[in-house]
Amino acid sequence: MTTTDETRPARPAGRPRSARAEKAIIEATLDLISESVSLSELSIEAVAARAGVGKTTIYRRWSSKEDLVVDALATLKAPIPPLEGRTVREDLAVYLEVIGREACDVRSRCVMNIAMNEAGRHPQLVERIRQAVIKPRREALGALLRRGIETGELRPDLDLPVAMATVVGSMMWYVKSAGFGGVEEHPEDLVERMVDHLMAGLAPR
Repeated sequence: MTTTDETRPARPAGRPRSARAEKAIIEATLDLISESVSLSELSIEAVAARAGVGKTTIYRRWSSKEDLVVDALATLKAPIPPLEGRTVREDLAVYLEVIGREACDVRSRCVMNIAMNEAGRHPQLVERIRQAVIKPRREALGALLRRGIETGELRPDLDLPVAMATVVGSMMWYVKSAGFGGVEEHPEDLVERMVDHLMAGLAPR
């Protein structure tokens, strides 16, 4: 059968992007940031060299360094598991498990380091990172605490911003001050103990 223009399969438009190259670019960006390369020092040239690709390969996918950084950091934060709503205590334990794993990961800590240390030099970029990476977690925790107030599991006079900072800050400080290199080094009952102390302050008196 002779193939005609009408029967010949259409060629896909544009050049297909390599998933392998994209992964290498993301990994290279995260490696450089985790090696204490500041956002000002981070360059497309350095990322391309580390990833083993050309700069044009990067610019074909990301129009700027800022776009690349936001997408790279977003890959570090897996979605929070569904908070089933049986009890605030159970959901708080789930949330703290996630925060604890992330706090032990060098790359994941880069998100908070950038949010806290780079805002003055790169306010627009940091705001994009907060919106893409940090905001969803804040919203999930805020919804959890508000639900606890409504069900009577938490104090009706709870100061939400302070409570949210206490929940996240407790795990972050514990991991950092204890010098744990990975979540497997945590005491097995760490989350339960932490929830006990948090609920002592958050629950109705």
